[in-house]
Amino acid sequence: MKASEIRALSREEMHRKEKDLKEELFNLRFQHEVGQLENPQKMKQTKRAIAKIKTIIRESELKDDTAKK
Repeated sequence: MKASEIRALSREEMHRKEKDLKEELFNLRFQHEVGQLENPQKMKQTKRAIAKIKTIIRESELKDDTAKK
């Protein structure tokens, strides 16, 4: 997911997407431990997507804080 696509989402949708990605990462870790994970790169991609979303959420929070001052 690209940063521009994430920025187009509302803050609630971003939090929902973050939650979904965390659940997906949990499932991927479980599959990895059991030996059923076919694409190990999927874990890396999911971690990066979570980091992107968290970064953009934080940016929007900081932007709102500076706008209030």
